[in-house]
Amino acid sequence: MASTYCVIMAGGIGSRFWPMSTAENPKQFHDILGTGESLLQQTFRRLSLLTDPEKILVVTHRKYEAQVAEQLPAMPHRNIILEPARRNTAPCIAYAAYRIQSEDPEANILIAPSDHLISNESEFVRIANLALTTAENSDFLLTLGIKPHRPDTGYGYIQFEAQTEVDQEVKKVKTFTEKPNLEIAQQFLDSGDFLWNAGIFIWSLKTFKTELALHQADLFHNFEQGSALFGTEEENSFVNKIYPSCENESIDYGLMEKSSKVFVIPADFGWSDLGTWGSLYEHKELDNNGNALIGSKILSYESEGNIVRMPKDKIAVIEGLKEYIIVDTPEALLICKMQNEQLIKTFVSDVKLSFGDDTGI
Repeated sequence: MASTYCVIMAGGIGSRFWPMSTAENPKQFHDILGTGESLLQQTFRRLSLLTDPEKILVVTHRKYEAQVAEQLPAMPHRNIILEPARRNTAPCIAYAAYRIQSEDPEANILIAPSDHLISNESEFVRIANLALTTAENSDFLLTLGIKPHRPDTGYGYIQFEAQTEVDQEVKKVKTFTEKPNLEIAQQFLDSGDFLWNAGIFIWSLKTFKTELALHQADLFHNFEQGSALFGTEEENSFVNKIYPSCENESIDYGLMEKSSKVFVIPADFGWSDLGTWGSLYEHKELDNNGNALIGSKILSYESEGNIVRMPKDKIAVIEGLKEYIIVDTPEALLICKMQNEQLIKTFVSDVKLSFGDDTGI
């Protein structure tokens, strides 16, 4: 089998996890779950089950270089790919592909976000290896779709066709749908042929470049003109020159929704994108009153269905609250009804407006 490279996308801010996640210290660098590992470290360890640490790359904004290096000492520093600007996932993935090409033009590549939870790692490894084998032996662009167990309106959906072409588990993608309303999400769930879009991609480098040239010609030509510079001392200056002109576009919209070569593997390996405090609540062990308590010195009285995140040794006493999010950091305190967590982005904007951009959030 050709060499397997893994790419971790770690440039996001995760503002819905404020106040723990900030622009200076985003959620991927935090031990959100209280396991002793940050989300980035969990992702790196998981992908190390698929390939050598020397073949795992992290794409991040240049301001996070030191944090990535500190958290992933087993990964060569040269594998930290620094974006000069945030341009969404399509330029991010293209940049990683051209760096990988400088090392191995025959590579197969798996791309994953840095901040997702996967609880059944053995099943993930099985599915990922199936996808990598399929990518090597075909010209498919593959993605992993999560079998839905509720009509969730927070995820994009992938519809697949019933027939298979190469393997019973590999399905041709029929449609992509952005976050639906509840009624449509329920219809998707009932139909049995829709999956949650996990944002994990697998393909061969050759297939990716062919499809990129076909469907995102401007992005392809931006990188192709400097193809010989990647992996050299001239890479950084070249990327700094072209990156601002790259369109801000996701790989889903820019490539996956346009290509006729897209396939999906339905999967069920305990996945969550951990996009909100509410999604974290679903994955934490609860006390007898349904509270998710993250911290070593938290007491609750007459309180139900809350998620409480405190610094490790800080004492907190919660009384008489039901279905609240309570998050304390050295810089900020959030107390918010769980049903209103969609307002957190608004809160962040209001804090900046009221107290200035130098608040560290």
